[in-house]
Amino acid sequence: MKKLFSLTLCLLLALCAASCEKEEEKPEETAVTTPEEYKIHLENNLSNPNATKEAIAVYNFIRDMSGKYIISGQQESPSSNATEMNEIFSATGKTAALKGLDFINDDFEGVTRRAITWWELGGLVSICWHMGTPPDGIGYESSKGSIDLTASLTEGTKEYEYLIAEFDKAVPYLKELQDAGVPVLWRPFHESDGGWFWWSKGGKDSFIKLWQLMYDYYTNECGLNNLIWVCGFSDQIHKHTDWYPGDEYVDIFGADIYASTNNSQKALYDYCYEVVGDRKPICLHENGPIPDPDKLVEDKVPWSWFMTWHSEWLDQNEDEYLNTVYNHDYVITVQRMPKIAEQLKAQ
Repeated sequence: MKKLFSLTLCLLLALCAASCEKEEEKPEETAVTTPEEYKIHLENNLSNPNATKEAIAVYNFIRDMSGKYIISGQQESPSSNATEMNEIFSATGKTAALKGLDFINDDFEGVTRRAITWWELGGLVSICWHMGTPPDGIGYESSKGSIDLTASLTEGTKEYEYLIAEFDKAVPYLKELQDAGVPVLWRPFHESDGGWFWWSKGGKDSFIKLWQLMYDYYTNECGLNNLIWVCGFSDQIHKHTDWYPGDEYVDIFGADIYASTNNSQKALYDYCYEVVGDRKPICLHENGPIPDPDKLVEDKVPWSWFMTWHSEWLDQNEDEYLNTVYNHDYVITVQRMPKIAEQLKAQ
């Protein structure tokens, strides 16, 4: 009986020990996925429920990388002879992952062609638009004009027809990109609160209505499902946090600053965070000096990307500093991009 009791007790103790050991086991921490090892996934986290698989995959990549890495971006000068990417490669041996394009001067065909080429090379595409003042404005100076936004946002008016006609100029080219499988980080009405472009001169209510009008028209009327909607404020965001169009109309939020230093721009990030919190990725959607990657890590400022403006603003970053940035482990270049298009074809 004593032997049986002892055996039973030993078994109970062994089971108890095994149970306790199992309860104390903790799951191993998942290693941070490097950009090169990244595997796409297609849960739709975009505002558009009908988003293309390419747009979904790119958006999830941006979300998943935010805070772990920063995507390098470079805006091209509005010319088919733009040399920014070559200048960066010459100084660093690397190239920006994100190419910024602009429909300025109504260069729809050229931008579309260069966007397709960049996507096929494995990069990401951003398009903004210095939209001329409706009905017939073209170019940068025209984008700084003025219109009657109240009338333009009132259906049935001539001004409304002019505005929609302006929107329509880009539609066939954005559709061409969609047909080619190119997702676009679509950045309309940039520096939306700045007060220098026509779309920002009517106050917050007009701007919000304008943004929502374009979103609804492009998404629901035109079926443009390859757009990832990027809402970019100016560095005056601390005065205008109530200009936000709403989560259902925005996928990525951000602001820009043409600073004199390469610090992390934490204060600007914090203002953006006040608006969207953790709900949306936050980008530094235009900059002169590129934030120092070491300072970004040290200050814990998780910009999703930087987008250095062209010409003299790129020149504010000396070759030696560009080399440091583009070869930093925290920075995603086009050479480090996962092959998103190839992964989608393989599915």
